[in-house]
Amino acid sequence: MRKKKSRFIYMIIVGIIVSFLLHVIIKVDANHFNRFYDVLTSVFITILIWEGNLRIDSWMNMNFPWLTKPGKRICIHLPVSIVFSVLGIYLPMLFASKYICILPDNQKDLLMISCIVIGCLITFVILSIEIGTQFFGHWKTSLVEIEKYKTESLQAQLQNLKNQINPHFLFNNMSVLSSLVYKDQDKAVDFINQLSKVYRYLLDNKDSELVTLEDELNFIRSYTYLLQIRFDTNIKFDIVIEENCLNKYLPPMALQILIENVIKHNEISSEKSLTVNIKSDNDMLEVCNTLQLRINTEESSKTGLKNIKERYKYFTDRQVEIVESDKQFCVRIPLLQTS
Repeated sequence: MRKKKSRFIYMIIVGIIVSFLLHVIIKVDANHFNRFYDVLTSVFITILIWEGNLRIDSWMNMNFPWLTKPGKRICIHLPVSIVFSVLGIYLPMLFASKYICILPDNQKDLLMISCIVIGCLITFVILSIEIGTQFFGHWKTSLVEIEKYKTESLQAQLQNLKNQINPHFLFNNMSVLSSLVYKDQDKAVDFINQLSKVYRYLLDNKDSELVTLEDELNFIRSYTYLLQIRFDTNIKFDIVIEENCLNKYLPPMALQILIENVIKHNEISSEKSLTVNIKSDNDMLEVCNTLQLRINTEESSKTGLKNIKERYKYFTDRQVEIVESDKQFCVRIPLLQTS
């Protein structure tokens, strides 16, 4: 319907059909009838109504999209199109009957009423087809997008889990544990308990789409405990969270990915201790660190940040924010409310 050339062919055909249909219904006196002008008027009105309704449809798509406002769309679209069609038929017909084909009053009124009724019926049929096609098209698209998200979400979750249970993570912690067993057995027991909590959280939430900030922070305390045992006093975590933010939501392991990103790209040593600040700011969670990039490191692929951004797209239009200066690197992620 929206291909321009074929659309105009349809309009001309419909206009000719309407013209002949009217003269079957109404027997117009031959003295008051010019076949060419009559067909031309019918085609003009058909093009006017059809094109006008397509413009109305485009305006409706911008202001009342099917995906977000289907009820308002139907309630507003149909009356507007019908009113436009009635005026689009009545005014040209009034002009034609007055200046082109002057008819007796009784025939003029009957012709006007017949034109409006037939025109509105055709408009209603075309609109029904158009609205139905668009509605089911958007509905089908939304189903496809949902299935696509499910696939991407599962892949992201599996990749996230894979990233956490990786040989380097396990190797580093096993190395620390083996050292603790000989030096401080009590601390080794604590280390094992915290390590088990980290893996328990990963396994419990591998299928979750969102978790509360409170649950994520409980996990992070175990995770940062492992890091502080590994790096000793060379790393510090300063966590300040408003109480009213604890029941808000974020994707699981999002905060852990940000901390891991800090560890991956920054030097941590007795000469250069690292401070990581985690705080809530209204409806955002902010993770900042002193910027002390490693000298010999691969260029960042930003896979972790990309993972977080993609997961947030499903839940909100709010953006993950990255703020970088010469001395500090910050990432701000939205805290979400659920209905």
